Amino acid sequence: MTIDWNHFTPWASLVGGILLGLASAAFILVNGRILGISGIVGGLLRPKAGDAGWRIAFVLGMLVAPLLYMRVAGPVVATIDASWGAVVLAGLLVGVGTRYGSGCTSGHGVCGLSRLSPRSLAATLSFMGAGFAIVFVIRHLIA
Repeated sequence: MTIDWNHFTPWASLVGGILLGLASAAFILVNGRILGISGIVGGLLRPKAGDAGWRIAFVLGMLVAPLLYMRVAGPVVATIDASWGAVVLAGLLVGVGTRYGSGCTSGHGVCGLSRLSPRSLAATLSFMGAGFAIVFVIRHLIA
């Protein structure tokens, strides 16, 4: 087994994790809401009165932030070793999973675990375990 050191980014991952944790804590302290992307985006599909503005601003921020980063740091080259069909299928499966699990990795894995939620622990173990199993099957049994 070899390690591709080009994908080993401990400092960037540490900084990203710290920023995500701080953003999640600030969001719940300021807004009293969980920073779960699927819940925020899902709330746009059935907005309540006076609820759509902050959701739209949040989604726009997620779309604009990478563009601003590229203006400062330059273009980022990402390589995805999968076909468009596989990427679309994976996205659909993640969407279905977030509906069945009543949340996503940011809601359960970051915010729920930090609140010691048993439901979030079960959800996080489920989607992480499923992800590990799928990667194992695709990389070691199929390929």
